[in-house]
Amino acid sequence: MNDSVPELPRQKTDGTPLAGEEAAQEGARITYHDFARVEMKVGEILSAERVEGSEKLLRLMVDVGEEAPRQILAGIRAWYPDPTALVGKRVPFVTNLQPRTIMGMESNGMLLAAHDGKHFSLLETDGSVAPGTRLS
Repeated sequence: MNDSVPELPRQKTDGTPLAGEEAAQEGARITYHDFARVEMKVGEILSAERVEGSEKLLRLMVDVGEEAPRQILAGIRAWYPDPTALVGKRVPFVTNLQPRTIMGMESNGMLLAAHDGKHFSLLETDGSVAPGTRLS
């Protein structure tokens, strides 16, 4: 991996904040009720592959304890040159976001990770927590 780490976007191309960015502004607060509406579950990554035509996206198939796996697109390709290294990891996902179409594919959730502009880290569980377990 090279030393230059891509910066995650903070706004849309028209200059408006990304969804949730308004609340992420310094000093902005949300209510407990607002936070409680966010559904976060442990998901096990079953497969991971590059999205053709994208330099940023990986297509993940994730078991979040439902009848069928979910497809989730994540802009983490720069940190995973071999996407198969993600298979088997159990990490938190936001599971009640509205589906979003990206590059003609529907994404049904969001991966949670830490990124400080230079370093990137998945927030992994120790593996004993079952897929579908809610975070609290």
